[in-house]
Amino acid sequence: MPVPAILFLGCILLIFAALDIIMVVSLLKPGDERSQIVVWKASAYALLATTGAQILTVIERFVRAQPLISNPLIQLEVTAIVYFAALMYYKKKHGG
Repeated sequence: MPVPAILFLGCILLIFAALDIIMVVSLLKPGDERSQIVVWKASAYALLATTGAQILTVIERFVRAQPLISNPLIQLEVTAIVYFAALMYYKKKHGG
């Protein structure tokens, strides 16, 4: 594999690791009622998105008669991305 590709994938891995850490820290950090509402809404949106994606995957695999193969790392990263985007949206919407 070429060196630029390795560097690019390494950067992506670091970004995903940072998103995972941000997700866990924001879930554990206590705050006032407004910040708790922001985290609650972002968490609910991330859960809805990942659950919806899983349901669509199950339906697709059932219709095509393929085995269910799931990569938990990809699920975690998609959840972190959706959570981070929703968190930024609700922080901006509710002021914070």
